Amino acid sequence: MRNSYLALCLAFVTAACAPVAPAAFTTPENNTPATALFEGLEHLFTEPKQYTTHFTSKALNIDGHLNDEVWQQAAWTDLFTDIEGDKKSAPTYPTRVKMTWDNQYLYIAAELKEPHVWANLTEHDEVVYYDNDFEVFLDPDNDTHQYFEVEVNALNTIFDLFLSKPYRNNNGALIGWDVHGLKSAVQVQGTLNDPTDTDESWTVEMAIPFRSVTIGNHTLVPTEGTQWRINFSRVQWDVDVVYGKYVKRKGKDGKPLPEYNWVWSPQGVINMHLPERWGYLYFSRKPAGEQSIPYAMPYVEKQKQYLWLVYYRQKEYFGKHGRYSKSLQELGLGSNTVEVDGQQNELQLEAGTLQFMAAIQGPDGKVWSINENGLVHTIKGLQ
Repeated sequence: MRNSYLALCLAFVTAACAPVAPAAFTTPENNTPATALFEGLEHLFTEPKQYTTHFTSKALNIDGHLNDEVWQQAAWTDLFTDIEGDKKSAPTYPTRVKMTWDNQYLYIAAELKEPHVWANLTEHDEVVYYDNDFEVFLDPDNDTHQYFEVEVNALNTIFDLFLSKPYRNNNGALIGWDVHGLKSAVQVQGTLNDPTDTDESWTVEMAIPFRSVTIGNHTLVPTEGTQWRINFSRVQWDVDVVYGKYVKRKGKDGKPLPEYNWVWSPQGVINMHLPERWGYLYFSRKPAGEQSIPYAMPYVEKQKQYLWLVYYRQKEYFGKHGRYSKSLQELGLGSNTVEVDGQQNELQLEAGTLQFMAAIQGPDGKVWSINENGLVHTIKGLQ
């Protein structure tokens, strides 16, 4: 694979000298509309949600109550939807989130409407999603690798884990990792574990230290315009009241019915561990309430869609043939040239039986690549 990598780099060094002309949003050689290239995978290419979090110079008291002045100024996200998006009905109970930040922490507040708040698990790093829970997923450098997950239930029991790469790439989670310095609190607007009354909701407040989600020796504190990938999930179980206690509802096989997965930015599939599907979080030092620049998906993120198209098509191909394809045409892409917002981009693919690398170069000369593990990064030295 090393030789293939060098060949791919050399190909882009040569291509960097070629003129780039604007064209329609098609693959020019066969005039195939770009939308046709994504046929069957449309659910994996819906535009993720976005949120701008504003800087605060005021200290927050992490107590689970969301009545701080800072929280009154921060905007709520859209209400959560089903993890598969429009394929499923809207969630039974509303969920929403808001965020702010300072030079040490990303602050997260969540409101989960719930008429019957319950929780059983009390030990740190128990599998908290066996209860109803709220979950945070963070990929600060947007490469789908080395990302973080934090889960909490209504007892404020934390399950935190680190993943070097997603489960789909033959990986496991590092459960022993902890969010060092995490502050969290939960308040129940009602009575916990009491089926005799009707509750209103439960609220979560978190302060996640930037140091604890930084890879390397120097803490990466966001600056104006920094972009992360982030998503939130709410796991919800159907329950019945049996002898005065909440018990998960069971199917005919005697096993608990599948849980609901309600999320901020739809994944398109029942799998939170596709970081490329998470929403976009933008950091701004402007005060909350001040008008921000209207959101537009960055050009590079549109380029990456073609890398992910190659990735998904390669995984399909490998499932059928036991090897990766060496040809973009064989994968149904039809051409090495694609149009992104009317500008010509060049795709390249190198592959062996068990490995592959695809790369895309646009009018700015930068080269972005993806491999069989879904790692996305720039190929340095070719700009």
